[in-house]
Order: sequence, then structure tokens, then C-alpha cells
Amino acid sequence: MASFSALSKLTGALSRPLQHVAANARVPAVALNSAARVQSRNRTYGGLRDEDRVFKNLYGLHDWGLKGDMKRGGWYKTKEILEKGHEWILTEVKESGLRGRGGAGFPSGLKWSFMNKPHDGRPKYLVINADEGEPGTCKDREIMRHDPHRLLEGCLIAGRAMGARACYIYIRGEFFMEASNLQVAINQAYEAGLIGKNACGSGYDFDIYMHRGAGAYICGEETALIESLEGKAGKPRLKPPFPADIGVFGCPTTVANVETVAVAPDICRKGGKDWFASFGRERNSGTKLFCISGNVNKPCVVEEEMSISLRELLEKHCGGVKGGWDNLYGVIPGGSSVPVLPKHICDDVLMDFDALVEQKSGLGTAAVIVMDRQQDMIKCISRLIDFYQHETCGQCTPCREGCAWMAKIMKRFVDGNARPAEIDMLYELSLQIEGHTICALGDAAAWPVQGLIRHYRPEIEERMASYAAANEVDAVTA
Repeated sequence: MASFSALSKLTGALSRPLQHVAANARVPAVALNSAARVQSRNRTYGGLRDEDRVFKNLYGLHDWGLKGDMKRGGWYKTKEILEKGHEWILTEVKESGLRGRGGAGFPSGLKWSFMNKPHDGRPKYLVINADEGEPGTCKDREIMRHDPHRLLEGCLIAGRAMGARACYIYIRGEFFMEASNLQVAINQAYEAGLIGKNACGSGYDFDIYMHRGAGAYICGEETALIESLEGKAGKPRLKPPFPADIGVFGCPTTVANVETVAVAPDICRKGGKDWFASFGRERNSGTKLFCISGNVNKPCVVEEEMSISLRELLEKHCGGVKGGWDNLYGVIPGGSSVPVLPKHICDDVLMDFDALVEQKSGLGTAAVIVMDRQQDMIKCISRLIDFYQHETCGQCTPCREGCAWMAKIMKRFVDGNARPAEIDMLYELSLQIEGHTICALGDAAAWPVQGLIRHYRPEIEERMASYAAANEVDAVTA
């Protein structure tokens, strides 16, 4: 994800308010879900037209510099947008239905509006989370490498909506080419008078700085990112206070994802309600970058309409699953942090926030990891747990100890050297980690294990039985 902080309980929380309102209004939540399904049947999602794409140089086929970006419609009427004021920008973003693209799916217009409090003398800052460290996620780097001015114009407009004085882009340390292109784009924007003092001739002063991280996954969490930006160890802070009150340098701060901010200019130019909100299902509107990897014929990053079906996404843009659709074993739909889904769910699931939450998974960063039947699912999930064990900051005991325990148990599960009773023990262990840590890394580590047990328990038990038979061990009591 850019940021795994996006995998907090916000994903689930956002699915609950609608049901709560429905209950108070004496309208059953089932009726609302049925209405959503009817809407889905009546309309097919996907097939985004080229003229509706936000990122027109995603594959680097054209000039990524300022002149090339302007030819593609970038920096058009930016001065007029800025002069319309922060309330107008916030209204457009709210009406667009834009939800955070870093994983949590929190309504962006609402989040940005938290910064508009009475001025207390402290400057306000916008921080861009470009620390894309989520395994399987590779969308933000394409923006920074091939369409950096989309991000810079978005920073300027988002900063105006928040009344921010400056923006800090915290970019992952390993992104050498991305950082190089982004810095060149920043220099071009300054030279053209698009940012800096009197940005775009609007009278609004706004500076953009790039800060390179050191490759720690934990710094994808917004408060750990702020700590690192201030020169401290990247460890998450307790909340409250939230960054909107006390953020970077003790000042009001909003941390936003690269893709979320980069779509803001097109929303303001083309219309939040009339254009952006016309894509996808209700509460899941807009276009989205999907990064697809694993056992597909053509792995790629593609911009598509929200709510496109997973099967159409894979077959239309990736040439399908290797060996055909029937060879599909499972899909992690939103980066390594979200639970895996088996084939029978993947057959007709839609790629948006609400549809995947209904299936006890999540859209996350829309990093689709495809696994065919030639893969060892238990080993794949074990490898992910090794990653989280390595990346935990160790600040919270449940995460520090729990990740190590899960990693050890999963290694035995790979061999089958375990008792069936330990499956429930592992699930219980994951529940003791989930929701008991300062940040969402604990949740991110627990969810892959929960998805594995929920959908692939027979395979785990079969592995244990085979090991017991081969080693003449009682599978129940050993």
C-alpha cells in the first residue's frame, strides 16, 4: 500500500453504518443489500474508456515531463480550481464518492475536511504516503515514475482544500527511478510557477518536498511515517491525538495515498457527481488502479472502473489464469494483508470495497495476487507470515510475540507436522492479535491466516494426515 494502516477496522466499520441507519429507519439491511444486487444485475461494470482514464501515461509510452503532461490535459484550469476555494473543492470530492485508495476506503472528502478547523497559528501540512511496501502492490510507483505531475497537481489541489502550507511526499527508499523522476517533476513545476509562492498565479503559497524513507514496511502506517519524517524511529503513535490535530512537527496534518490525491484534479475538472461518481456501484464509485500479479498470463497494472468483476478483470486485461479459469486455486484481492478467497467466490465477486467485505476479505490496495492449483496455498500464506514477523516494529506485545508464534506454527503446517486441534489454536491466536495493537500491522498479519483456515481447512487437515501416515504418528494425539 502504499499503506497498511489502511487495513484497520475502518474497512469493516464502513460497512456497518449503512446497516445501522437502515435499522433506525426500519428498513432491513437485507433489503438494501438486495437493492445493491439488483443494481449489479442491471448494470455491467468495467470497460473503462480511454478518455475517462486519469492516468494516461501509466505505461511510460509518452513524455512524463511537464510538457507531455500538459499535452494530456494536465495542469488545465488549475488556477481557476484554486480560486474557487477550499469549500468548493471539498464539495466536489465529497460528491464524487472518492474513498481512500491506500486500503481503508475512508471517504476522502470527509477526511480532508477534518483540517478545516479554526486557525490556531500552527501551519497545516499534507503528507503523501508513497511508502508502497505492501507485498503485491505496485500501482503508486507507476504514477510517480510515469505520471508524476498527476501527483503534484493533486497535492496542490488537496493542499488548497485543507489550507495546507506545504506537502511532504514520503517515498520508499528503494524507489530510485521513481524518486528521480518525481524530483525532476517538482523542479519543473517550480520553474513554471505552478507550485511555490503564488502557485499558478492564484495567490496561494504551497511548497512540495520529497523525503526518502529507508524501506521499513511499518512506515506505511501514517503515524509511523510521521515519526520517520521527523527523524525518529518509525514506530506508530497512540491515537488520539490524531494527525489532523497533532501530526508532523506537532501541527495539523493529513496523510493521504498517492492515487487518492492524484485523481483530485480530474474530479475537479470533470465533475465529482456527474463524472467520477458515475463509475462503479454506490459507495464504491470512481476508477481504480488494479495491480495484478501471480499465475496469470500477462501480469499488469491497469486502470479500470470500480465494481468490475474479478473474473472479467483477469480475463480481459491479463489473458486469464494460467491453465484456464478452472485451474484457479485462490486469489488475494487486495494485497497480502487481506484474506484469500477460493475459486467459487472468485467466480462472480465484484472488485469494490463493499462486495469484498461481504466475502470477509477487502479491496485493500487492489493488489490482486492470483494462485493456480500448482501452488501450495499453505506455503504461500506461511511466506506472508514470515514477512510480517520480519516487519513488526515490536512495540506491541501481541504483534511482536504473536507474529513469531504464527510463523513457527505455519512452518509446521507446511510440512503437516501438527495436530488438527492446532488449527483452531492458530485461529484463536490470530484473534488475540487482531484489534489488540496500536496500528493495523497485527490485523494485517492475522487476516491471511484466518482466510487460509476459513477456506482451506480440509487441505491443512489432509496435509497433517499425510504426514502422520508417512511418519507413523497418530494425527489426533501426536
